[in-house]
Amino acid sequence: MGLEEEIEELEAEIANTPYNKSTEAHIGRLKSKLAQKKETLETRSSAGGGEGYAIEKTGDATVALVGFPSVGKSTLLNALTNADSETAATLNVGVQLLDVPGLIEGAAGGRGGGREVLSVVRTADVVLFMLSVFEIEQYARLREELYANKIRLDQRPPSMSVTKKHKGGIDVTTNGDVGLETATIEEVLREHGYVNADVTLREEITVDQLIDGLMDNRIYLPSIVTVNKADLIDHGYLDTVHEELRGQGLDPEEAIFISAEEQKGLDSLKQSIHETIGLIRVYMDKPGRGVDYEEPLVLREGDTVEDACEKIGSDFRERFRFARVSGPSAKHDEQQVGLDHELADEDVLRLIVRR
Repeated sequence: MGLEEEIEELEAEIANTPYNKSTEAHIGRLKSKLAQKKETLETRSSAGGGEGYAIEKTGDATVALVGFPSVGKSTLLNALTNADSETAATLNVGVQLLDVPGLIEGAAGGRGGGREVLSVVRTADVVLFMLSVFEIEQYARLREELYANKIRLDQRPPSMSVTKKHKGGIDVTTNGDVGLETATIEEVLREHGYVNADVTLREEITVDQLIDGLMDNRIYLPSIVTVNKADLIDHGYLDTVHEELRGQGLDPEEAIFISAEEQKGLDSLKQSIHETIGLIRVYMDKPGRGVDYEEPLVLREGDTVEDACEKIGSDFRERFRFARVSGPSAKHDEQQVGLDHELADEDVLRLIVRR
């Protein structure tokens, strides 16, 4: 029996086994086998080569624009840049929007060069789903393709640790009820080759999340949903669209309705992207030239004066004496701060350095 047939059999057995406490360990073992066999199949397929798919990344952050063909991605790119662009656009401050070629079902399995296409998403900072207002159901299929390519959306890695030891079997330590039986946790670990290990789980976890943590090759990304062609729907149809969004597990209030063709709703989309990525703009007060409000230094939320020095480059970090900050992060204008001062959006920063 070939590897693909083994995968199909495992998927069928998992689908046909009712999930309850008595079958939890068995299903955990099956899912562990499935994850590893899929990994082996992907490795074999990658070894065969194939055309790559790459777009040069620029800027401070990258947004992967994901949608099925004909949803209007190219129109959106052109609307955001006011230029004829088919692959990439720069929007907001230092944010690059990459058009992932229209996905098809089975992309994660390699159809249509799908793995190469999805690899672009794995390098992004945010996933932007683009749906047609008339095809909201596409969302579930898109998420499934990304999930199959080890992309986990709107979640963080499980809070867990596994340390191998020389003897003593598998010891499981949990912070209260983690949602899985100890026997299930042990079965999953054994299937992944752990015979002797100390395992600590610090939160509630599913079998799939446990396997993700053990595989340690998943990518965790935030996502945004935008609904295109909103100008084409009647007001009375809006309730139906909201109901369809809820059916996909989406909050209609959080989805961003746009018309790429009419260039409506784009400011809201840009703002949502900016907030999701967590970029901040720091205006540099340059000696003899004043404050540069035209080209801010773009950093991430939580970044410090030291991060600003490193991004500016040269030898600012080594020559640093102190800095003066005015704006949201400062207690008063021209506050004197050190390298560890955390900056905020629209701060004005002046570096005082040794000559």
